[in-house]
Amino acid sequence: MVVPNGRTTVWTRQEIAERIVQGENLVIYRGQLLKIPHSWLQAHPGGALAILHFVGRDATDEIEAFHAEPTMASKVKNYLVGRVELNKSGSWEPLTPPVANGWMYRSKEGAWVREANVRTQEHDGSLLSSEILLVGVDAKEKGSAPTLESLQAPPPPPSIRLDEQTEHSKSYRELHQRIIDADLYQTPYLTGYGPEVARYLLGAALSAFAFMHGWYMTSAFFLGLVWHQLTFTAHDLGHMGVTHNWVFDRIIGTFIADFCGGLSIGWWVDNHNIHHLVTNHPTHDPDIQHMPFFAISKSFLSNLYSSYYRRIMVFDAFANIVLKFQHQLYYIIMSFARFNLYANSYGFLYKRAFDGKRARGGKWTFWLELTFIALFWTWYSALLVHIGNWKQILGFVLISHMVPSPLHVQIVLSHFSRSTQDLGPSESFVARQLRTTTDVICPDSLAFVHGGLHLQVTHHLFPRLPRHNLRKASMLVKEFSKERGLTYHEFGFLRGNGEVLGVLKDVAEQARIVGMVANEEVKEAIVGNNS
Repeated sequence: MVVPNGRTTVWTRQEIAERIVQGENLVIYRGQLLKIPHSWLQAHPGGALAILHFVGRDATDEIEAFHAEPTMASKVKNYLVGRVELNKSGSWEPLTPPVANGWMYRSKEGAWVREANVRTQEHDGSLLSSEILLVGVDAKEKGSAPTLESLQAPPPPPSIRLDEQTEHSKSYRELHQRIIDADLYQTPYLTGYGPEVARYLLGAALSAFAFMHGWYMTSAFFLGLVWHQLTFTAHDLGHMGVTHNWVFDRIIGTFIADFCGGLSIGWWVDNHNIHHLVTNHPTHDPDIQHMPFFAISKSFLSNLYSSYYRRIMVFDAFANIVLKFQHQLYYIIMSFARFNLYANSYGFLYKRAFDGKRARGGKWTFWLELTFIALFWTWYSALLVHIGNWKQILGFVLISHMVPSPLHVQIVLSHFSRSTQDLGPSESFVARQLRTTTDVICPDSLAFVHGGLHLQVTHHLFPRLPRHNLRKASMLVKEFSKERGLTYHEFGFLRGNGEVLGVLKDVAEQARIVGMVANEEVKEAIVGNNS
């Protein structure tokens, strides 16, 4: 290693691995090595896992997709400790992040904790050699640590060649620059959000008008429509895709999500960023972790561990019953999805209150969320009290919460039917997003129903891109995909629903088989004990 000064130090792969084992968070960015302090993991607005999933890996594309140039210019220099030694083809050979193997470093204690065990091809012959899934441990181990061997990435499948993925990555950066040069990051406030604000105000006015005349179910219907439409703008603000100023977007996002809708924008950002970074990974992507109600891969029938929720997704007797009928219960369960968003939001805020994560994005965001959520329940409860009749109250609550449910159906269309395989850390960001995401074909006249987020492929590649510019950007992405020999997936709304139901039905049948096998094993055990 050459050591003229800290910023020109050249780090070898072995040296970086040794430092990671010692608990350091080292990430590669444009051939440079960034050392992320543990204090920033807690303060990072995108959450700690957004960084931990890229320890030992080249995160250039992910960093630039999620951060504006001014942010990178101000932050990168603070964490730069040198350059990395690349291979002959100019690529960084990735390491496996400790979190992928179930390890978490406790900086206060200065020790590693084993939170989950690894389930690989050795345990399940149906897995690819590159796949690492996590299962629970009987007790969290202390005093041990990941080994240098555990950081070595498992062999990728034949379809993944590091040199080819490096070329995909370089081409993706060129595509990103084309989108920047086309001014597609400029928010079309008048033509984009003008009609949307008009819809919000119209829906709110109709809801208020109906409520004042005692037409409570009609009022609930229009309130649900307002919530449905507002969600899209809250989504944009969470991605810093409106004003492009983190503070302004977070304040407006908190008003819309927390005050108007009773949901935590902080939870959504924390959850959604991880979804974008490890899309469709059974162990790491919280957006496909819906046990015991849904499972889109048979892997979920193995008591997988969720690195986001930090708990085992148990395939118990209740899950076994529900999953057998998940394709038949799909729309019924999705109609109540908003209640699950409340649970996730308040669970997130509760944890932030006690685990020190209030520093994430500033303590003021935590208190602002609590204030706005309290105000939401104040005005919403006032409406219910005014109605008086408990049957009408129940109807108002159910209708206002079920009307936005098509939003949830539309969002999962873009992922539930896509691949859930883990092709390893060598797969490029662009290849992973194109493999795990699909668009929903929709005429421009109905795009507002989907909020423009039917163009999920382009959104996943450029999450900060203003939603109203996704159509133009998608044409460039399709051209790029064709040039690189990558597939840009898209299907119609009806076909997409059919594919999702097909996936759910397949896993339901596998759940039946697993349940039958388990019952037989129990019977054999009972007979054996009696004999």
